[in-house]
Amino acid sequence: MMEQDFEDQQEDVLHSVRRFETMLEQRESSFFDLETYEQIVEHYMDEGKIEAAMRACEIALEQYPFALEMMLCKAELYSNDNKFDEALEILDKAETFNPADTDIIYLKSTIFNLKGDFQSAIEVLTEMLDFSEEKDEVYFHIGLAYQSWEKHHNAVEAFKQAIEVNMNNENALYELANSLDEIGCLEESLPFYEKFIDNDPFSHNAWYNIGIAYSKMARFEEAANAYEYAVAIKEDFSSAHFNLGNAYMNLSNWAKAEEAYRYCLEHEEISPEVYCCLGASIERQERYEEAIHYYKDSIRLDPLWEDGYLGVGICLSEMEKWFEALHFLKKATSLSENNSYHWLALADAEANVGNLISAMEAYQLAAEYDDTNMEAWVKWSVLNHEQGDFDSAASIVLSALEQMPEEAELYYRAAIYLIKAGKYKEAFTYLETGLTVNYDLHEIMFEYFPDLEAQKAIYRIIDQYKHK
Repeated sequence: MMEQDFEDQQEDVLHSVRRFETMLEQRESSFFDLETYEQIVEHYMDEGKIEAAMRACEIALEQYPFALEMMLCKAELYSNDNKFDEALEILDKAETFNPADTDIIYLKSTIFNLKGDFQSAIEVLTEMLDFSEEKDEVYFHIGLAYQSWEKHHNAVEAFKQAIEVNMNNENALYELANSLDEIGCLEESLPFYEKFIDNDPFSHNAWYNIGIAYSKMARFEEAANAYEYAVAIKEDFSSAHFNLGNAYMNLSNWAKAEEAYRYCLEHEEISPEVYCCLGASIERQERYEEAIHYYKDSIRLDPLWEDGYLGVGICLSEMEKWFEALHFLKKATSLSENNSYHWLALADAEANVGNLISAMEAYQLAAEYDDTNMEAWVKWSVLNHEQGDFDSAASIVLSALEQMPEEAELYYRAAIYLIKAGKYKEAFTYLETGLTVNYDLHEIMFEYFPDLEAQKAIYRIIDQYKHK
């Protein structure tokens, strides 16, 4: 019944739009009440027809010169067109007829923010504190202005004031965590949420927000517990179920993550993100065919959803269906050309089908796009080693060492490749450094030297560091 009412309303709006356009085409006069003009303007704005929306606003204001909604719409349209001064002029006029109207002031502050005049935005909002009944919302908007100004310490204070006025202001609680995160003080948000929970233990929003804070602090066990409380209090809290799934993914509890994502899929509007997350939780449980099904669902919803293609490609790779995987992994890299891990997955597939040149290029791109992607550097070097190009293999790990000098494995690999290249003196220098950084990793050396005499020579150097 509600759906039918909505469709009828939409048809009424379209009928009004057609009447309005006929009036313009035939240069006739036609009467529309103010509500109809508002619907026509909103229709044009939703369709992105800015000029038509502006024309409708102007005609409406000719008939209803003091109509606040039309003035606000016209100011918003000017603002969308970056005509900020014109927008503010309209709002000044609107304010003379509607003093102390909060909608005018909020829109003014938004336009000042867009202009980059953050001080003026904060000033008009601060003046509003003298008469506004919803002071928490004013403080919240002041905080947003400070965020836009990148003055996060000031934003924190504004959000705290909003919460002190109204502990149920969930937007302020959420943005407080964001600003504290920006200045590296996220832990300071926890007492606010705990105070909120002490005041109202059954506030699902409080548990949800403290869960977000714990998640940002990588305290995923506590985050999961908080989200569990949130969904226990409000079972249909889809955002909490989704974040709960993410927390369990970080805890490697794939089955619990799957359960949370399935709830989202069944109880909220479907999205490619939820399909992908569900696919990932199933993939980690090595149910690859089933995971592929959900990854493909995400692609059907959004043909440009790169993670869907990546997920299918990785599952096919795990099933050793390398040729099939290539198609999906190439699509993923084309949609996100600077994603190191997409290139790494593609390189693995290329290598396994014997496309060694393509694999080399993909590993190189993976390392270039993220020079701390250890796996990309190592696999790139190993492929060169397997082709007998020991000098190139050594050169690759030496380049990696410039980015990650703390990685002991790279010193050992440099030693291995340099020994294979006959550069013993240089090799032993890197071996000694590797032994100093992490002695226990030295066993990797023996995997590459089956020749007993060679192992003995290496072992003598290793033995010198055994008791250091």
